[in-house]
Amino acid sequence: MSPYFRFFKPIFLCFFLFAILTEGNAQGIRGKVTGKNGDPLPFASIYVRNLGDGVPTNQNGEYEFRLKKGVYDVLAQYLGFASEVKTVVITEDWEELNFELEEQVYALQEVTVKTKQEDPALTIMRKAISKAKFHRLQVQEYSMMVYLKGTGQLTDAPFFMKKELEKEGVKLNEAYTTESVSKITFKQPNTVEEKVISIRTNGDNNATSPAPYIATSFYNAKINEAVTPLAPSAFAYYQFKYEGSFVENGVMVNKIKVTPRSRGERVFEGYIYIIEDIWAIHSLDLTTSLLGFSIGVKQIYQPVAENVWMPSTHTYTFGGKFFGFAGEYKYLASTRDYKVTLNPDMIAETEIIDEKVTEVPKDVTAFNKSVSSLEQMAQADKMTRKDFRKLVNEYEKEELKQSKEAEVVSNRNYTIDSLAKKRDLSYWDSIRPVKLTEKEIRGYQRDDSLAVIEAAKVSEVDSVAKKARRGFKPGEILTGGSYSFGKGKSAGFHTNLTKISFNTVEGFKFGLAGFYRIEKSTKMADSVTMHRRSWNFRPEFRYGFSSQQPYGTLDIRRSVNKGRPGYTVGLTGGKYIFQFNGDNPISEQVNMLYSLLFRQNYMKLYEQSFLKGYYNHRITDGLTYRTNVTYAFRRELFNNSDVSLWNRPEREYTPNRPENIEADPVAFENHHALIWTNNIEWRPGLKYYIRNGRKNPLYESAPLVNFRYTKAIPGVFNNAMASKFDLVEASIEHFFNFGVSGKLDFNVSAGAFLNNDRVYFMDFKHFGGNRTIFANMGVAANYRFLDYYQYSTQTQYVSGIVHYQFRKFLLTQLPMLRFSGVRENIFFNYLKTQNSPHYWEVGYSLDNLFRIFRVEMGAGFENSNYQRGGFRFGIASFINVNFED
Repeated sequence: MSPYFRFFKPIFLCFFLFAILTEGNAQGIRGKVTGKNGDPLPFASIYVRNLGDGVPTNQNGEYEFRLKKGVYDVLAQYLGFASEVKTVVITEDWEELNFELEEQVYALQEVTVKTKQEDPALTIMRKAISKAKFHRLQVQEYSMMVYLKGTGQLTDAPFFMKKELEKEGVKLNEAYTTESVSKITFKQPNTVEEKVISIRTNGDNNATSPAPYIATSFYNAKINEAVTPLAPSAFAYYQFKYEGSFVENGVMVNKIKVTPRSRGERVFEGYIYIIEDIWAIHSLDLTTSLLGFSIGVKQIYQPVAENVWMPSTHTYTFGGKFFGFAGEYKYLASTRDYKVTLNPDMIAETEIIDEKVTEVPKDVTAFNKSVSSLEQMAQADKMTRKDFRKLVNEYEKEELKQSKEAEVVSNRNYTIDSLAKKRDLSYWDSIRPVKLTEKEIRGYQRDDSLAVIEAAKVSEVDSVAKKARRGFKPGEILTGGSYSFGKGKSAGFHTNLTKISFNTVEGFKFGLAGFYRIEKSTKMADSVTMHRRSWNFRPEFRYGFSSQQPYGTLDIRRSVNKGRPGYTVGLTGGKYIFQFNGDNPISEQVNMLYSLLFRQNYMKLYEQSFLKGYYNHRITDGLTYRTNVTYAFRRELFNNSDVSLWNRPEREYTPNRPENIEADPVAFENHHALIWTNNIEWRPGLKYYIRNGRKNPLYESAPLVNFRYTKAIPGVFNNAMASKFDLVEASIEHFFNFGVSGKLDFNVSAGAFLNNDRVYFMDFKHFGGNRTIFANMGVAANYRFLDYYQYSTQTQYVSGIVHYQFRKFLLTQLPMLRFSGVRENIFFNYLKTQNSPHYWEVGYSLDNLFRIFRVEMGAGFENSNYQRGGFRFGIASFINVNFED
């Protein structure tokens, strides 16, 4: 089944048949929120002041709120409309309470028209930005109940797919709904615990979950990689315009229009409402986009403590098109039952002075780095916005220094109650704060009836599975598959289909690789870390029909891991064929394509009989040591096949011996080698995130620094044909985000042969070249137009690969292209060895085309002379693909 067929296909079908909602003995308020013209206001906020609690309306503007007997003040709110308060008395029955809201009337400040008079929005936003981190830190801890409802539908599909989709049970414009109730607890600085109390779903959310927005705050600099209007650098990304103010519940609220300086992804557009004097968020209505999909965010905040406002109603929309398919998802999150613990260091309210428009009073407190930030925080009655922001930043730094795990970026714990998927209808009737629409009710009725059929199918499959273990399938020899024998023992095949190929040395060839594994896992004392021990046996075989030569290897590996730190020790050996460049710069399938269609054999091979022992030790997540010792006898190979569909006489296959500016014929002679390699990988400043108690590294948070020393030892051989050299190398690979400007990826390396008495060609330093139209994975991984072996060296070298991604450059000046997710890039690559000319490449690329492709164009030069160029086609840079078994 295609993954997209499962876009809205039910994945949880285990609930009771849906019944008509009954009133029972409950009481409370119910009604509808509309505008004066009678149009319903979907997802409006109904807030009961006496309780500090509320519910949102549904898509039809309807709501229902169970209440005990008593007198309540009920507030109805909707962005863009004036709020309304009504008092209601609850007795024995439901009270009908409808609201007709009028459009909000905004008062404009009286501004004296002067030359270069700035918009009032600028000082409002400067003050709000200066206090953003304060508002994020002022709550030490809080908990809340979150009701989340998502309703999605497939709105369009290619005409030739519609019938197939119907067979899969997917119909256009039919609602698929997900509901859940969770308790979320937050603790400073970065700990979030979510316990799912109940969940009910009849469809897949297609990875459109609003969790990145609910679990974080718009007081942060970024949300889901999009820069917020309250980020310290917001003025570099946005223009702000004052559109008036209004008074609500005793506070003045300013309406600010947010406009990106360049529209597109990773920026927001819309409106943010800021409360005067405390400069906190009152509400917001913003849109952004990600990978070409539009995302809408609405939030309404309520006071949960004095001068502390937090979201009570969230509305999220996701929509877009993908290869003829179109869909939309709407989420409603209602946050209730806030329990807040304030940060005692952030109780005092400081008056913010905008020094750009106001003369700084003499009694203002200036930031003093030599004085404790905590002491200054308690005494700062008035501060300039810049000094106040410095003070809060310093306070946060001091708090992180005192933290036991300052390197932890986030700590998330997610659990599901054992009864979460077993709650009956009466439970949902009592807990659901939003009335279901008729469309959603029909969706539940449809899918609950299908659940009976699906459950029967599952039961039948389960009963068959219990009778017999998974049987052997001959096709899995090619496609890969594993078979468990119990007690941690398993065996199977790797993906062998890709091992069927053609090269000029072997002709048409095939390969087979399998494994046998013995594994044992035990939980350690902390009940989170796993102690894993395993034995792995991996035999591999290949045979070429033209060379009529079989090859085979066997790898035996022992791995011990205590969490992620651990070690691997192994022994591998046999007789096999390898590319001269051990990084395998050209894949078997690409080489076969170019050989058979264009008579171009870029893959160059040699034969090696060898025995290799290796030891890899991951000391910490940021430090790994690898060493291996290899004894080998290497032999040169020659072409044995001339098969190709290209029959023009002007092109012949090249010899299997690569062309190189340094190598003489001796570099390819048969010889012995005893080689010892040592490698240290270091990631300084590595950050972590914690998920359900398990600490995981964020490898992209730190540069990868690599040191390598390779020595060929000749003394054990009695003949002169043995490798003898010493090679030292160092490299660094990382990236820098420059915010509004773009992102820089780089990979710089250098090395030198301390002696090169006898260096055979497979031990030369090789570089990642490319002569095909297919771009390599990783934008800073390899050269685009370099020959695979022309500049391979036995001397010293320096190499640099640099890639810069613009947020807005040439074509992306057009907002339509930026909103589609397209990115423009330039790259510059450089290579110099002792004997080579200055080789350099320059080029331009379009990334994320149709959300999955990348097109590069450029040229390579030797000194100032053009060598070759052209186009390269590949997978979008944000997609990571692992082709390893």
